[in-house]
Amino acid sequence: MQDYRIITDQNKFDFKIIHEFLATSYWAKGIPAETLTKAISNSLCFAVFNATNEQVGFARMVTDRATYAYLADVFIIEEYRGKGLSKWLMEEILDHPDLQGLRRLSLVTKDAHGLYKQFGFKALSSPDGYMEVVNTDIYKNT
Repeated sequence: MQDYRIITDQNKFDFKIIHEFLATSYWAKGIPAETLTKAISNSLCFAVFNATNEQVGFARMVTDRATYAYLADVFIIEEYRGKGLSKWLMEEILDHPDLQGLRRLSLVTKDAHGLYKQFGFKALSSPDGYMEVVNTDIYKNT
């Protein structure tokens, strides 16, 4: 992808862009900056930058780097969508050396099934074994 680059060096990320996007997203609405900082520092993260060094995308893998990874917080800023950046980001994530040989990769999405299906993600093979605790209002009182 000419004129774009993907990096994993968190020291070069634009935290303001990441927080502004995620704090208004349907999945992390209202996330406090401190919570997001902790989440990023404990994850393998990827940031997309344009030719003028502006961050235009992000993704986070919550992983033990041996057996399991959960893909979270994937976004491309709206004005940069439709350029193939999300597909390229997914390719780079799945090719990362720390994410090879994992037994399971998972994610939850409300509206991007088409993207993730291209990379082998599918509906749960055993949904009856999947359990969760969900607190969708966790950030409302912070």
